[in-house]
Amino acid sequence: MEAFKIKLFVVVAVLLVAISSNRVLQISNAQTICNVSVSGLMACKSAVTPPNPTTPSTDCCTALSHADLRCLCSYRNSNLLPSLGIDPNLAMQLPGKCKLPHAAHC
Repeated sequence: MEAFKIKLFVVVAVLLVAISSNRVLQISNAQTICNVSVSGLMACKSAVTPPNPTTPSTDCCTALSHADLRCLCSYRNSNLLPSLGIDPNLAMQLPGKCKLPHAAHC
């Protein structure tokens, strides 16, 4: 259960950085990725970016709570995370830090 949450966040983190960098994805705030809005993904960015990650915000955790975790799992092994400035270890810790009650097994 914990491993899934961690993997899920890795996916979310990849999407956050990709959206913010405009190098990988061009998405408007009206669109969603795996049932998470772009603004919801962006709310998590500071929690997965070294060297001084923040505690995940309420907005970040709320966004993740509505996510299609199975969908996000499909991104878990992406090579984009480090290239986009996301620390995979921090990303994998986010679902636990948000205390999400549900999990999918990736």
